[in-house]
Amino acid sequence: MDIKAAVVTVSDRASAGKREDLSGPTAVRILEEAGIAVLETAVVPDDVRAIAEAVQTVAYEEIDLVITTGGTGITPQDYTARAMDPLLRFDIPGIAEAIRAKGVEKGVPGALLSRGRAGVMVGGRNRTLVINLAGSVGAVEDGMEVIIPVLEHAVEQMRGGDH
Repeated sequence: MDIKAAVVTVSDRASAGKREDLSGPTAVRILEEAGIAVLETAVVPDDVRAIAEAVQTVAYEEIDLVITTGGTGITPQDYTARAMDPLLRFDIPGIAEAIRAKGVEKGVPGALLSRGRAGVMVGGRNRTLVINLAGSVGAVEDGMEVIIPVLEHAVEQMRGGDH
């Protein structure tokens, strides 16, 4: 696959060096195993501005896909979904719905509480698919199971490919 990706981990503790980031490296590993080049990574706190700036920054150089991990829940400090408001030109609800359904299917009823989104960000002539995953290793693995099979087609479509 000729796809360039970036991964942004959203975690107050990981960004402060108080906890090792496990979900971001898991996303990187799975993407690379699928033949996708991961060119950028970042770890940021659960802050709307920090999240939005990190996603925009890593997507700057014609990145096709940005995966975020963390900050998708319903606690008062989960801001990832809100940070997507000014970034996403449009949502792709089927991806987020399928990711939540996969979690439930795997025996994690709390997956329904994820507010993770998927959509397309447009910067100049570049279009970037942005997908929010929950911050656990299991959630990233489950989400990637949903994403990887459709990724090549999605990127072709964003680039203007035919159906």
